[in-house]
Amino acid sequence: MKKIVTLGATVAVAAFMLAACGNTGSKDSAKSGSSSSEVSGKVLAVGSTALQPLAEQAGAQFQNDNPKASVEVQGGGSGAGLSQVAAGSVQIGDSDIFAEQGKSIDASKLVDHKVAVVGMAPVVNKDTKVTNLSQQQLIDIFTGKITNWKEVGGADQKIVLVNRAAGSGTRVTFEQFGLKGAKPKASQEQDANGTVQKIVSTTPGAISYLAFSYLTGAKLQAVSIDNVKPTDANVETNAWKIWGYEHMYTKGDAKGATAAFLKYMVSPTVQNGLVKKLGYLPISDMKVTRDASGAIK
Repeated sequence: MKKIVTLGATVAVAAFMLAACGNTGSKDSAKSGSSSSEVSGKVLAVGSTALQPLAEQAGAQFQNDNPKASVEVQGGGSGAGLSQVAAGSVQIGDSDIFAEQGKSIDASKLVDHKVAVVGMAPVVNKDTKVTNLSQQQLIDIFTGKITNWKEVGGADQKIVLVNRAAGSGTRVTFEQFGLKGAKPKASQEQDANGTVQKIVSTTPGAISYLAFSYLTGAKLQAVSIDNVKPTDANVETNAWKIWGYEHMYTKGDAKGATAAFLKYMVSPTVQNGLVKKLGYLPISDMKVTRDASGAIK
């Protein structure tokens, strides 16, 4: 007996095959990220040096996946990032602080994209022999009331303060949560985490503060406060209070390559990969939230 295939059956089979091919293509696209044919354009991100290592490496990966897109990352400090994105001269302003905390910034015109959390810690040259301070001792050191490490159980060595420059988001966060709002005495100022890292490593008696992602080096010692260690686990619960969000601000809603890059920054590829690898915390790991006033929920 001859088999009879109706026109309707033929159409149904063809539709099924097309659907199967379409589903396979969707899965492949989702797996590989944005298509290089769809994402093109230049993204310039300026600001926080604490966020810079993450932004640079994520930008490089994004460009590999999207050859028609260009991502350039520069430092300069959170203040510079906020002012430049507000002026419309860059696509993204990287900041360790909320726009509301920036000087002369109209936060209502900026859109906040939180991409990670960064812990910050006091750091000393290991020759000081100090690994723990009370918060009051920390305040007294930075305000000039304590001037020798022997006064806090360390070596008989003069304390050398290294501060961050005005406009640094790391400085704002450290003064707010590490020094309880106290203003440090005048000292040398540096505008980048990397520079501070080198100076403290090579200067006997030096103390400063760094993002967790910079707490490396044979001559560097991260300092506990009131016997609480600067660890990711303690940041997550706010047991360690010196931390902040890493913000990527845009002027208005992000579009084109900028929107695609910001979406990539909060993707599992970055959050579960580079964020953890480079010493940051994924937003999703936090057990608490903090607003611009510093209030914890």
